[in-house]
Amino acid sequence: MFGGAYAGLAVHAFSNGSSLGNETVVDLTLGFREQFKDLPFAEVLRTSYVISMNGSGDPIIINQAGKVIIYYHDSGETELLADSFEVLVEDNFYEW
Repeated sequence: MFGGAYAGLAVHAFSNGSSLGNETVVDLTLGFREQFKDLPFAEVLRTSYVISMNGSGDPIIINQAGKVIIYYHDSGETELLADSFEVLVEDNFYEW
């Protein structure tokens, strides 16, 4: 099993370090699916998984196409953060 890490944002996995907390990617995904089950975004969550959330509690997901997206629950809008998880990591780590 792989562990969570920090890549410009906390990325939850199956076994996280203490700085990320105990919620796994499965816990986050199932929790947000339940929380948003009556909203249009539920269909997207059904085929995606939640890897993180921002300080406002908005889920950051990887969708079926592999794109990293944030869903702003207050407005119902989404924003593309990166075309892939790889790009997200590369954009947040810089060579010294």
